[in-house]
Amino acid sequence: MWTTSAIFGQARMDPAEAEALVALLGLGPDVAAALQAHPMKGSLDSPVPVDPLLYRFHEVTQVYGTTIKALIHEKFGEGIMSAIDFELSIDRIEDPKGDRVKVICNEKFLPYRKW
Repeated sequence: MWTTSAIFGQARMDPAEAEALVALLGLGPDVAAALQAHPMKGSLDSPVPVDPLLYRFHEVTQVYGTTIKALIHEKFGEGIMSAIDFELSIDRIEDPKGDRVKVICNEKFLPYRKW
């Protein structure tokens, strides 16, 4: 997951990681340098994604975002989920009515602090 994110410019590889990947894929030093650049995270072309799959994730947050937020606050208290301390997995679940996509976001909870 992380390697794919780096290839798409959303994570930064260290020199050893970049060199190993370009050697494996037979790519040049310009690609290794690009993989080591600091990324512009969340750099989609538009605020609302036009790609149908990406739009569905956007739609989930539009429809269920306030519910997800309320339930997280109920279970954890007021705070946020960390996209820095974050794990993501995607699985295929076979189903006779059509295979399903299972997306698991495992994020650290960061409570707001009083100051």
